[in-house]
Amino acid sequence: MRVFRILIFFACASLMLSAQPQKLTRAGMDSMMQELSNWGRWGKDDQIGAVPLITPAVRKVAAALVKDGVAISLSRRLDTEKAIDNDSPFALTPMRDGDFAMDEYKIAYHGFAHTHMDSLGHMSVGGKGYNGFPPAAAGKNLDRLAIENYKDGIFTRGVLIDLPRLKGVKYLEPGTAIYPADLDAWEKMSGIRIGAGDAVLIRTGRWARRAEKGPWAASQTMAGLHASSARWLKQRDVAVFASEGPGDVLPSGVDGVPWPLHQLLLIAMGVPMLDNCDFEELTRTATARNRWTFLFTVAPLRAGSATGAPVNPLAIF
Repeated sequence: MRVFRILIFFACASLMLSAQPQKLTRAGMDSMMQELSNWGRWGKDDQIGAVPLITPAVRKVAAALVKDGVAISLSRRLDTEKAIDNDSPFALTPMRDGDFAMDEYKIAYHGFAHTHMDSLGHMSVGGKGYNGFPPAAAGKNLDRLAIENYKDGIFTRGVLIDLPRLKGVKYLEPGTAIYPADLDAWEKMSGIRIGAGDAVLIRTGRWARRAEKGPWAASQTMAGLHASSARWLKQRDVAVFASEGPGDVLPSGVDGVPWPLHQLLLIAMGVPMLDNCDFEELTRTATARNRWTFLFTVAPLRAGSATGAPVNPLAIF
């Protein structure tokens, strides 16, 4: 009997160890960049990455999700106050021309405060961006992979993955990593399978925590996806990724690689990313209806050579 108990103990310990996320190294990242690559999948001149997964059939299915006609903004209000998580506040200068009231905007949208969409040209590693295109030289505009490539907008099924709800908490603490097992657990709990062409929206509860406890150094610690979750997203052929922060967990957990999820999504897979979204109102609406899928749409500014754009994405029920 004692031997039997020992065998059970070691079997359980083995299962627990196998369930632990494997440590990802720089060499592992290099391997994943090759494994998950979509380079050439839509042609050698492709500049929009995974968005062709949003086929006309996918759009029709997404449109059919509109039952109530209720639209929810997924954007933060552009923040004009400097804070530890907003070192580049939005600036609006009012102007007057006779009977016309006008104004001028100034915004450095990349960062941790303003809701924005990254183009595939936002990041490159080793002298290569998505599909092997070279990055723009320092101080020069992009001639490939700019946000203007998405001028026709994105219109697809959105799927909210609410991690605080899954874990029974109000919000994830900064630095909490989200692993493939968490995403599997959400699919099981919600009964929804992520599919090709979907926009995946990851809620960490960042803004709920900020409202309760105030801002913190978001550039140093943030809940988000561990890089190993990129393989999960590739397996489901996700077309768009949106989150309440930069998407990456901070610190990254990969020694010597500060932005591994950005590398894998933008450079290898060609998945455009929306950062610093606000899913609080979306969560309340989804919970009230017990619906985690909806029509998702976003249309970035048609800005030639730009690495991204401030956006106001919408969820429509």
